Amino acid sequence: MFSFIPEYYLGSFEEANADFLLSIGVKGIVLDIDNTLEPYEHPKAGEHVVKWFDELKTAGIKTSIVSNNNEDRVRIFNEDFGMPAYPRGGKPFKKNVLNAINDMGISKSEAILMGDQIFTDVWAAHNAGIPAILVPPINDRKDILTRFKRLLEGIVLAAYRKREGK
Repeated sequence: MFSFIPEYYLGSFEEANADFLLSIGVKGIVLDIDNTLEPYEHPKAGEHVVKWFDELKTAGIKTSIVSNNNEDRVRIFNEDFGMPAYPRGGKPFKKNVLNAINDMGISKSEAILMGDQIFTDVWAAHNAGIPAILVPPINDRKDILTRFKRLLEGIVLAAYRKREGK
C-alpha cells in the first residue's frame, strides 16, 4: 500500500551516516540537493557535506543525485563528485530515481532516497518502490505555496510520529 509516510525521519542528512545506512542494508543512496544537503543559495558542497560523502565512499556506499532543480545547479554541485546526476529529475515520478539506481549498479532492495520534501522526495521513492529518508529542510522558503505544502507535510509527519510511538 502506498504511503506518504517516510520509513525514516532524521534530524539532518548527517544522521544518515555510513553505519546507519549499512545497518539497514543500503548500498546506494539517491539524493536531493536543495535544502537536503545544502541551501539553495550554496552552489557547492560545504566541507561537512564533502566529509559525509567521503565517509559513504569509504564504506562502499554509492551515491547519485535526482534533483528537480536545473542543469547548471546540479552540474556545479556535482563537479567535485562526478556521481550519476539527473537535473530536472521529475520527482515525484520514478523514472530518474530508477535510472539513478541502475547507474549505481545496485538493486532496488539495496537503495534508499533522501530528501526534504514529502510530496516530491518521499513520493518519488515510494513510486520507485524504495524506502525514503526525510530530513527537515535546511532553509525553508516562506512563499504561500511552500507554507501550504509544509502544513500538509505536518499532517504526514504526525502520522509518522504516531507510528513510531513518538
